[in-house]
Amino acid sequence: MDHGRVVRRFTYGDTRAQYGVLELPPGAGPFAVVVLLHGGFWRLGFNRTLMNPLAHDLLGRGFAVWNVEYRRLGIGWGAGGGWPHTFDDVAAAIDLLADLDVPLDLSRVFAVGHSAGGQLALWAAGRAGLPDGAPGAQPRVVLAGAVGQAAVCDLRAAYGARSGNGVVRRLLGGSPRRVPERYDLASPMARLPLGVPVLLVHGDRDKVVSPSQSRDYAVAARAAGDDVTLVVRAGEGHFEHLDAAGGAWSEVVRWLEASCPADGACSSDGGGRPLPLSASRREP
Repeated sequence: MDHGRVVRRFTYGDTRAQYGVLELPPGAGPFAVVVLLHGGFWRLGFNRTLMNPLAHDLLGRGFAVWNVEYRRLGIGWGAGGGWPHTFDDVAAAIDLLADLDVPLDLSRVFAVGHSAGGQLALWAAGRAGLPDGAPGAQPRVVLAGAVGQAAVCDLRAAYGARSGNGVVRRLLGGSPRRVPERYDLASPMARLPLGVPVLLVHGDRDKVVSPSQSRDYAVAARAAGDDVTLVVRAGEGHFEHLDAAGGAWSEVVRWLEASCPADGACSSDGGGRPLPLSASRREP
């Protein structure tokens, strides 16, 4: 039976920050799912409500939306993040989708993340390649693709640039020299190839996360054989990505709808990958 819009809160752990809000559009489903992962340099002070405008837009396009909260760095409500807890949380939140008695199409689950959330989205997309015993290994829900909005794609480079006032050291508990294995497991750049399609959208005036993060990742990912679409937006900075009426977000929904329509099976090029956007939309 068809139903109207449904909003439900689900927990995936015992702490207050381990939860997400699942919203279903009207209809019977099963629905393609977009997992939203907010940014904030993995620290307290920002939460999943940053992604609410994007969630509302996706619902109007027929996607189910799983807007995830996770443990972050700091003291107070939502604390307890860092290695490996933040990564465990994202993995558990995505895998919880397999246990929910709701009409979701688990073959059509995409992750979209902004800034630090973009790092988590790309990391989650590569979980199937993690070694046994690593945080997030052996996923029960394998993503069909991922979107990084001004994403931190390379944690070693972010450490070297002291991004977020050196927050990468806090996230992983040390430097690349001291804990190299953590950087190998957590950094999207180190996990190539992911084996699923990726969209990267970045503003060329981003002063928070350098556009070189997306540019360098796209070059390396393509060399590794991944299907990567890179869009660098002229004159835009870091926070335009959160505007559901903006051009940066329009790039995301265009890619999602071309890759995997909310009301149909994912298109492919014959190799199991979504069809790429036209060449004019790519940055070489």
